[in-house]
Formats: sequence, C-alpha cells, structure tokens
Amino acid sequence: MLDIDGSQGEGGGQILRTALSLSLCLGRPFFIHHIRANRRRPGLQPQHLAAVRAAALSCER
Repeated sequence: MLDIDGSQGEGGGQILRTALSLSLCLGRPFFIHHIRANRRRPGLQPQHLAAVRAAALSCER
C-alpha cells in the first residue's frame, strides 16, 4: 500500500485525483493522511468524494 502525506506540497484535491487514477491503472491501494491539512477547510470536500465515487463506479468496486 502506498502511504501519502497529504499535507506536503500543494496538499489539495489534485493529490487525491492523481493517486486515485494511478491506483486504478496499477491496481495498487493507497492511503492519504492529513489531506488538505494546511487549508482553511481541511479534509475531503464534497467534490473530492464525488471523484472517488465516480472512480469506484467506473471500475465496478
């Protein structure tokens, strides 16, 4: 499993979208902790959850 620190660098939804797409392509799980930690509203926002749900539907998981 790939462990990603979401507080590093840009620390936004792009980390999630990139990790999610690579995970789907490579078939490897990932875990992101502290996602958007340095943001005014930390954590997953509704649009991030929508991206995860859409990916799950597209790969039937």
